Amino acid sequence: MSNHPSELSARSPFRLDGHRALVTGGTQGVGAAIAMSIARAGADVLLLGLRDDDFAQRTLAACRDQGVTADLLTIDLAQPPPRYVDSLMAQIDQTMPGIDLLVNNAGTYIDPPFFELDFECFEKTMLLNVAAGFFLTQSISRRWVDQGVKGRVLFTGSINGLLSEPDHTAYDTSKGAVAAMVRSLCVALAPHGIRVNSMAPGLVRTPLTDVLNQDARLDAWMKLHTPNGEVPEADVCGDAAVFLLSDAARHIQGQTLYVDGGMSAWQQPDAPSNWDSRRSLRRS
Repeated sequence: MSNHPSELSARSPFRLDGHRALVTGGTQGVGAAIAMSIARAGADVLLLGLRDDDFAQRTLAACRDQGVTADLLTIDLAQPPPRYVDSLMAQIDQTMPGIDLLVNNAGTYIDPPFFELDFECFEKTMLLNVAAGFFLTQSISRRWVDQGVKGRVLFTGSINGLLSEPDHTAYDTSKGAVAAMVRSLCVALAPHGIRVNSMAPGLVRTPLTDVLNQDARLDAWMKLHTPNGEVPEADVCGDAAVFLLSDAARHIQGQTLYVDGGMSAWQQPDAPSNWDSRRSLRRS
């Protein structure tokens, strides 16, 4: 797709009409929000998920309601990529040929405490959060280079790639690797006209963070740790993803955009002495 200025002026640079996107982990949570936002921006969407369940069907329906083509492939990406990459590429070609947007969103967040973390859990986190995106990008980018396609790649990072938690050591390590990978892939792929960036959420409401809806004190504590005092729905990530994939971001490359309400800019505060679990600060 051409990026000539005269063509950009004829349409909104924030639209994705004419593009086709593959979104891994796209059936629920942040991935579903990204997929639905991409569909609203006019692109066809191919979801890649672990299973075809109610979450997947709701996301598919929401994408199709935007008047675009949307489909689903199921696969477990938490395995060595050589086991699935070639067959997955064949399925992609059969289901939705012409993919020119890749969103590497699939990931896992479940970690035991550091001293209880075994190699199997560590390996699963790295396979899903790091290796899957690396080797899927490699396979698709090879094809783009051969075909002269100026593709766009977006990784879902995390604020945990910058700020760490004591009981999420494998996850934090994986998201730090994603941030470094985005910079490295930018340097490797930008000469071919392929753009690579990352969108890194702070805390947003998804099925993985549903505990916040069940524990008012924890919800209040997390809002306290975010300068704007919000724990928003995942659609804030979808809007950011569309921007980074669009022509509006055509000169943004190798960057991580933090979608975190300012959490990454703030030293994490201890609870003030007049703070209580009802979210507010008691007046002295």
